[in-house]
Amino acid sequence: MPSHLFADRPAQPPEPGAVDALISQTRRLRGEVDAVRRDAVTNDDDPQQRWQRALCDLAVHQLDDLGAQLGQLRVGVPEGVATGTDGGPDTGTGVEVDAVLDTALATEPGTAYGEAAPARTGSLLSRVGSAEWNLLTDEVSWSEELYQIFGRDRENGPMSLDEMPSMVFAEDQPVLQGMVTDCLIDGKPIDGEFRIVRTDGRVRTVHMTGEPVLDADGCTASMWAVLRDVSELRRSQRAVRESRDSLERSRQIERTERRVAVELQEAVLPPWRGSLRFAHDGPAPLDVAAHYLPAASTGLIGGDWYDALALPDGDALLTVGDLTGHGVAATSSMAMLLGALRGMAVAGIRPGALMGHLNQLLETSVQPALGSAMCCRYDPVAQTLTWAQAGHPAPLLFRDGTGHALRRPEGVLLGATTGGRYGETETRLFPGDLLVLHTDGLTRGSGAQDDTGTRRLLALGPRLTGARDSQECVRAVVEEFGEEPREDDACVMVVRVGR
Repeated sequence: MPSHLFADRPAQPPEPGAVDALISQTRRLRGEVDAVRRDAVTNDDDPQQRWQRALCDLAVHQLDDLGAQLGQLRVGVPEGVATGTDGGPDTGTGVEVDAVLDTALATEPGTAYGEAAPARTGSLLSRVGSAEWNLLTDEVSWSEELYQIFGRDRENGPMSLDEMPSMVFAEDQPVLQGMVTDCLIDGKPIDGEFRIVRTDGRVRTVHMTGEPVLDADGCTASMWAVLRDVSELRRSQRAVRESRDSLERSRQIERTERRVAVELQEAVLPPWRGSLRFAHDGPAPLDVAAHYLPAASTGLIGGDWYDALALPDGDALLTVGDLTGHGVAATSSMAMLLGALRGMAVAGIRPGALMGHLNQLLETSVQPALGSAMCCRYDPVAQTLTWAQAGHPAPLLFRDGTGHALRRPEGVLLGATTGGRYGETETRLFPGDLLVLHTDGLTRGSGAQDDTGTRRLLALGPRLTGARDSQECVRAVVEEFGEEPREDDACVMVVRVGR
């Protein structure tokens, strides 16, 4: 409704065309935001989606209010509304002004701002009301909407300024009393909020704006106010704050978990960087290099590992593996599994039996998970590679510039079944041979469902066999696969047999 200004500040009506343009823009934007809100997929477990949905709800509420205010501005004060000699409204004009509001605030779907539409419960029509308290005659005028906001029966009539605090929260009563006192005594405009308890027990938040209306002598004759139920708007704002805080807490937890997972991974994986050379007594020492590639689709560290270890009997342990999951849970399970694997290998347990023990360990773990693994034991004297696997890609053997995948012995995923059987196979290696061990995240990075990734690895044969050392081979593999949007972590290990 038009502001009841002082006598020396008459209101100037805006240009209708400019307001119509603003109404059209607001209505169009409101529809677009509402479409985004309706189409949003809300996952209650995703803090970011909850925050985005809350922002859309808040934007719709604010655009509803803006559209209603522009609609009111467009209609203005109709002819026939009585006014006092001071330019303010005469007592008793609430009905006429409310008729303007009924037209200006309609926001039913399919109805433009400023066009008439029937009021509905909870709509903007029932959330804005006006009141005037005449200090000379003690008369009180309430619009119909104000009765709806307060949940007060029309038969009980409007409340005086002395009665209103009875419906206001105790802690908010000083706010209301301060605004009224400042308005009546000091002539200050009213602008503040307080909470009320309706007669039906519902709690609502009311925003009150208004000004004193002066008589011809400049004294306060009455107090005019517009009261707006902003409960839904404040609820939307609160939802945005809470969802934003939840999102920030979630991100903080994510950052902390990532840091812990990275520290745990760095503590567990081999400390060597670059290549590792085994100084065996045999004729064919090993040159080993490896690299870990994080997933592109998540910021969390996974449960992939690689390891190369000189054993007490002179053999070499070579292993790669992958556990399901990401974050601290996956890396802690990986640390447990890799520690057990190292201990059993040092104790002399052969690869096939070792896989069986790992399966039992993972099956009884307090953090259930599935894992794939490959364990190789290289004898530098006999130049033989004895290996077993658990649902893992076979090593790729490159010789004389060409490569092929070794035939896998039997072995199911770790943790998949009780008493799983794991076979062993033995492969003779010759000086100049090259092995590529990797987790399946490397070749699944392109999203292909076939062996495209393996074929790409095999196609690197000439480049790998012509490389100076294992570290150069790893760089070639990373250049080929490192930039792909992998959905999972990956490890690659290259083992060269010395000449």
